[in-house]
Amino acid sequence: MKHDIQLQVNGQRRAMTVESTRTLLDVLEEDFRLARTKEGCGIGECGACTVEIDGNLSSACLVLAVDADQKNIVTMEKQTAGMPGFHPLMEAFIHPDDGARRTNFASPGVKSSAEVPTFCHLCPAHCSMLAIVEDGKVVDLEPEMESGLYAEQCAVNKGRFTIPEVLGHKDRLLYPRKRVGARGEGKWERISWDEALDTIASKFNALKEEFGAESVGFGLGEPKGMEFAFAQRLASAFGTPSVVTPGWCCGIPKGMGAAFTYGSGAVCDDTKTPALIVVWGVNMAHTTGGLRRETLERTLETGGKLIAIDPQKTYVAKLADLWIRIRPGSDGALAAGLLKVIVEEKLYDQDIVDNWTVGFDKLREHVASYSLDEVEKLTWVPRRQIEAFARLYSQTKPAAMHIGNAVEQHLNSFQTARAVCIMRAICGNLNIPGGDVFLTPPPYTRPGSFFLLNKYQDRRKAKKILGDKFKFAQQSAFIPPHVMNKAILDEEPYPIKAAMFILTNPLVSWPDSAETHRALMKLDFIVVSELFMTPTAAMADIVLPAAWGMEHEELGYWPGWHEEIRSYPKLAEPPDECWPDTKIINELAKRLGLTEDFWGDDHEALDLMLKPSGLSYEKFKNQRVMKPTVEYRKHYFPTASGKIEIFSERLQKLGYEPMPLWKDLGKVKDAPEDYPLLLTNGKEETFMMSGFRHVASMRLVRPDPLVELHPETAQKLGLEEGAWVYIETATGRVKQRLSLNRNIDPRVVIAAFGWWFPEKDEPGYGWAESNINMLVPGGPDYDPATGGATLRGIACRVYAA
Repeated sequence: MKHDIQLQVNGQRRAMTVESTRTLLDVLEEDFRLARTKEGCGIGECGACTVEIDGNLSSACLVLAVDADQKNIVTMEKQTAGMPGFHPLMEAFIHPDDGARRTNFASPGVKSSAEVPTFCHLCPAHCSMLAIVEDGKVVDLEPEMESGLYAEQCAVNKGRFTIPEVLGHKDRLLYPRKRVGARGEGKWERISWDEALDTIASKFNALKEEFGAESVGFGLGEPKGMEFAFAQRLASAFGTPSVVTPGWCCGIPKGMGAAFTYGSGAVCDDTKTPALIVVWGVNMAHTTGGLRRETLERTLETGGKLIAIDPQKTYVAKLADLWIRIRPGSDGALAAGLLKVIVEEKLYDQDIVDNWTVGFDKLREHVASYSLDEVEKLTWVPRRQIEAFARLYSQTKPAAMHIGNAVEQHLNSFQTARAVCIMRAICGNLNIPGGDVFLTPPPYTRPGSFFLLNKYQDRRKAKKILGDKFKFAQQSAFIPPHVMNKAILDEEPYPIKAAMFILTNPLVSWPDSAETHRALMKLDFIVVSELFMTPTAAMADIVLPAAWGMEHEELGYWPGWHEEIRSYPKLAEPPDECWPDTKIINELAKRLGLTEDFWGDDHEALDLMLKPSGLSYEKFKNQRVMKPTVEYRKHYFPTASGKIEIFSERLQKLGYEPMPLWKDLGKVKDAPEDYPLLLTNGKEETFMMSGFRHVASMRLVRPDPLVELHPETAQKLGLEEGAWVYIETATGRVKQRLSLNRNIDPRVVIAAFGWWFPEKDEPGYGWAESNINMLVPGGPDYDPATGGATLRGIACRVYAA
């Protein structure tokens, strides 16, 4: 049933006709195009959709639009700009009336209190925050607005509630321990730091002597501070190329695609306002790291256009002028279709193409070899939408693209990135104000130099383990996870006997978790540095208690595409015997005899990192940040030719296709009859990857792993909302709780990533129950450039548990 209503939103009155089942949140997102009011938990717990209705705070996801008829509604956008303090609605986020969450972390009898500027380090946004420190404890965090640094308040306040709780969590690891029972049995003995480090050094050096340095591997998670750089430096000095990082599925395919096309990575110009933004394969309500949300808001507020490419109608897709509901894993085919339209309709920048490209004639010839009908069949995107996308993007200036990890997680990720980069470049959107720009970093020691990759390039060469495969993994100082697993299990091309894992949980986060479990079980020796006991830590021989970001001074240089460096002050003492990872690695290096490349105190490395700037850490920490600069040099391309290399001779010499070809971009498998649905996943805003399942405030928002199905599909399968269901692929089976979502294609399944259950009273913490990497094949097909596995568009079926 439809109703005629009138809403007054932020002073704007509008009459409209709405369905009786439509929520106020839907109307605010889709009709008013308000970017800050968004869905979080969907049950009114997280505060993401809080609005003020006639002076009272309400969750817009729980209010029907018809019930808001004739009401005065104020959203987050209505904060008083340029005036001190916050609108009452913002105050409700920062200081909730009931004080429930704030007092979770405060203690009575406070004697001293301070507000200290710092940065959140849970996700790549690194928002500027004010830490509320009382008697040496971080009790709360608030957005820091005065500096003008980026300070997005994420919908579920992830950093604000997670960080204080983790710092004082009862389940933190507090002392080194060694395994005394069978691997994974959960029996431990407390040991000293000296015994732990001496044992590790003795074992690593013995294996180096018997099998070579490459027999010791490292597994690293996404960098938060300097721990990633320290571990890479240790691997170089020790002499092992056996280092697994997330690069194969996060950053390297896009970065290499840009480097081989126009010589440098390019990011959205957040200092200006684009006329068009393309958000491809990323839900900005749940994650960030490339395009700032405030840039998106400015674009929409000034009448700019938005294109969203995503299998589901996300928060961003609801705001979009054009939503491309793509088949998971078919991004390459879509990019090929867009290039075909742009080239054949001559929608490109003529000057750029005529004077600043290499190989455009070959591209023009190649796009004639496939049809838009083929593209439509593979991508599920109607031909008219492909044409509309290509025309809107090519004819709107300036246009910026925000490309997410989804584009990097299938078999043709590198060439897909190349195709997208070519599209950017020939349309003239590179290095123009409001477009995609090259950043000039501030003066600090570049990570590759800190890693000692050049000094020890012979030691770090991965050719012995990778052969002629995955050359960009070799260039980027990592090996893919499946390569390490093969070396452990088959001892080919050499055996890996021991591994040290820092800030990562490979049993849950690597593809094919069953294979990873077999590999971990076979290792002679495992070391894990962690905040909490995790499924991977539970399999270790030595577990080391790590200090967290606000418990020591450090620098943050990640994510690399931001090209900035930040200082993180020490705000609290580490609990009991916890050490920073940088100290752990530095002290281990000295016991391994690697004193030439390490320091008496790990803190000295901070000065080395800052040396090119002429600043010490002590001088820099009050400055807080050094930011990159932007030079709008439209015709600057740091390639060998000085031009946009559509056809790359460098790639040809490396043995790869010199140009993105349809035979690769169109490599999309059909779902077989016994697995008729296509599985994909996305980041949950509530958590960071597989971490922090211990955090009560986050589990309140998302207590269980949710798998999403379209209601029509669920009905056909006889499945009901909230029931536990099995998701099965040819690789394995897991169980998650069903959530119905009308905003996804009926052929698509969206499952939750990174789930395990610290509350389970068992050593493995249910690592195989709901972990979707039990469903992801570890091979045999990989991206030929990076070694990446397929994480999107996996054939599956769903049935009652």
